Amino acid sequence: MTGEVKTDVDLELISTKRCPFVQRSIITLNHKGIEHRMTYVDLDNPPQWFTEISPFGKVPVLRVDGATAIFESAVINEFLDDVTPGQLHPADPLQRALNKSWIEFGGECCSLTFQLMVAPDQQSYEDTIAQLAANLERVEKVLGDGPYFNGESFALIDAAYAPIFIRLDVFRDLLGIQITEDLPKIHAWQETLLALPEVQQARVPELPQLFRQLIVSRDAYAQTLLKS
Repeated sequence: MTGEVKTDVDLELISTKRCPFVQRSIITLNHKGIEHRMTYVDLDNPPQWFTEISPFGKVPVLRVDGATAIFESAVINEFLDDVTPGQLHPADPLQRALNKSWIEFGGECCSLTFQLMVAPDQQSYEDTIAQLAANLERVEKVLGDGPYFNGESFALIDAAYAPIFIRLDVFRDLLGIQITEDLPKIHAWQETLLALPEVQQARVPELPQLFRQLIVSRDAYAQTLLKS
């Protein structure tokens, strides 16, 4: 991480503590040391001002100078990268496009980690785990020697996948799930990212408890697997 970077605009990240897409942007902010403020909202009972600035009713939203609202984590991260020094996308157009493609794919993986927690029965739970494992196996095939997706340098794609690995790390202790152990490149990438301060700081201490509460509140199948 760099030291604190001040921009010419006031940046407010509107967030929840559980959302992986929010964590993508928090990791980017932390990695680049960008000065910002955090505002948390309850998506089950959102304030009116939030529904007015978030067309999808989702987080993250980045409010710029208290007025302009940018939504969707990939868009927010590219904006943050554009307005601060040190670019986190590859300079080569083809490699940059490849990164953007796999960032989009990573969004599907993020969604699967949520579906895993709320799956109503054993079959849908196991199907979700199988799909997530298959997706990560596809990513395994395009990874190089690391330690990051593009090699030696941290990039926006690393910020995009780190929240998935945070969830898998929690799931291992909470539900006994192990997915990345049979994927050596993915596993090494996971270990590298989880060790970074900017990733550790994006994971709130109460995250396992928040996941537990979600599983119980949905009466999901994963409730039968929760470890005490």
